[in-house]
Parts: sequence; C-alpha cells; structure tokens
Amino acid sequence: MNKKPIVGITMGDPAGNGPEITIKTLAHFDLYDRCQPIVIGDAGIMEQAARFVGRTDIKIHRCEKVADALFAPGTVDVLHLPLIKDIESFEIGKVSIEGGNAAFQCVKKVIELALAGEVDATCTNALNKEALNMALEHYKGELSDGYTHFDGHTEIYATYTGTKKYTMMLAHHDLRVVHVSTHVSLREACDRVKKARVLDVIEIAHKACKDMGIENPKVAVAGLNPHCGENGLFGTEEIEEIKPAIEAAKEKGINAIGPIPPDSVFPEALGGWYDIVVCMYHDQGHIPLKTVGFVYDREKQAWKAVEGVNVTLGLPIIRTSVDHGTGFALAGKGTSNELSLVNAIDYAILMSAGK
Repeated sequence: MNKKPIVGITMGDPAGNGPEITIKTLAHFDLYDRCQPIVIGDAGIMEQAARFVGRTDIKIHRCEKVADALFAPGTVDVLHLPLIKDIESFEIGKVSIEGGNAAFQCVKKVIELALAGEVDATCTNALNKEALNMALEHYKGELSDGYTHFDGHTEIYATYTGTKKYTMMLAHHDLRVVHVSTHVSLREACDRVKKARVLDVIEIAHKACKDMGIENPKVAVAGLNPHCGENGLFGTEEIEEIKPAIEAAKEKGINAIGPIPPDSVFPEALGGWYDIVVCMYHDQGHIPLKTVGFVYDREKQAWKAVEGVNVTLGLPIIRTSVDHGTGFALAGKGTSNELSLVNAIDYAILMSAGK
C-alpha cells in the first residue's frame, strides 16, 4: 500500500479502560506517521476518558463519517455513535446492558466500514462477554440482526463477514500462536482435535505468516497429550488426527513441523526455531503468551507491561485486538498500560501491507 492505512479502533466497553487506553495510545503522535487512526465509539465517553488520563489538551473531533476525519496528531477523530444516554450517571467499572450494547454496536459498525472499504484494518478494545450477552438477550436480537448470543469478538467477526474457517492468533513480538479451538470446555476441546480442523489452522497460520512477509514460514504443531501421547500410551489424538494433518500440510508445500510436546514447543519458539505455533486449545496458547507479555513488578505492586496482540485470521478483513480484558477495576483511574493497543495497531498496519 502506498498510503498510510486507515485503522478503525473500537472504544470497547465504555465501563472499562478501553477508552482511556485509546486516548493514551493516540497520544503517541508517532503513530500518525504509520497510519490514520479513527475511533468508533461515543465521543462523550472519549472526552471523559481524556479527562481520566489527564490529556485534556487532546481534542476530540466528532465525525459523522470516515471522510470527515482529520488524522492529525493531538486530535482524536471519533466516528460518533450516540450510545450512552447519560454519561455523567453511567457507572464505570460495572457490567451493564448499556455498556455491552455500546461495545457490540461499535464492533458491528467497524466491520461494516471494513467491508465497505472505508477503513483498511480494524482494531478492537476489550468487551465484556457477560455484558455483551446480557445486551443481546435484553434486546432479543432487535439490534443484532436476530442474534442473541456471541462468545466474543471472534465469533461476531466471523458471523458478520460470513467466514467459516477462522482462528485466533496471539502474538508477543515474534512469538505467535494459533488455536484449533478457543472458547469451549477442555473436554469439548479434546473432541475438536480432528484432522480437517488441524489442517485448516495450519493453512491459515502459514498464510498469515506469508502475509506478514515471512518467505518460508516454519509452522510448529503442538501435541495435545503429555509427551505427544508417547506413541499411544497417553492418548491417540497425535497418531490419529494431528500427524495426518501435518502430513497433508506438507503435501501442500507447507513447512509444518511436529507434533511437538507442548512443554517443549514454546521455549523453542521463543528461541526462534519456529515462526508460529499451532495450539490445540485455548489455554495451551494463551498461558505462554501471557507469561511473557504480562509482567508484574513485585516491588512496585503494579503491572510493568501488559502486552500481546490478538488477531483473527481467515477473515476477509483485518482484525487485531488487545490481549487483555476490560480492566473494570482500573477504569476511571487513568493508570492503565496502553502498550497492548499500540502493538495491536502496529500489527494491523503490518497486515495491511500484505493486502
């Protein structure tokens, strides 16, 4: 791409720290050298967030459409959606129907903008799954095209883009993981380890690395069982499902490696052996990423870093996200760390280059 990509950023649940993180992120004026950011959300909430973080010097510019944006450092463009009736009485740090609906409407709108080509990439702040589904049930699908439940962002994006084959990628610098399953029980996750799904995820992971400019991606595939099952002693999924998927991927010219014992693959990936790791279930991928990305300072009793990027792969549009929750306990204090959102936007820019 010759021009700087336009990145649509959702404000997240207005009761959480997403709006504050967004203001702090867009106060990194060098970001405007790399992209053209526009926030999708309630301008009143964003003005409140600027006060929370002590950046009243930053102007909130209300836009009716993307074409109205100024994309100027010191000004935060907000495609205004009047979502919160009374901002002064809206409770920060609380799960609510109003907050859940606001977060959902921002996501729905940014997807529409991306599908229409008005933004080049999308980046989401955290929503609260309980609040989201409270709102969907409360309105009985009236504001969500009949849908009354979503597990989270990934499923919303898949539904509104008509995507059948997709997966979540988490990244912390050059450590990247993708998942065969995510928001299901551990018992169901084991049942979902099937050759066809594992192969789909290997292929999606390979393409994502290629899109990021990696010429010959090395795709590691983790096992499901301890020691990869020890030739069937501790389980047979590696023999019956995972190995056949790896062989099928190799036949397609993909450099798929494994299965590799889960307790070995991540130290090796951190050492640069692989470009991406295919994980069999949610926590297998999330735990190592958050161990390296979330750093707590014992002496200061505060988070030194909360980093990590969530990317939905397989979509016809680009979606990246922060890799943390809504931070209700931190909302309104102005102290939340913005590095995860900075990194998520940079990943959106990186992936835009491959469009």
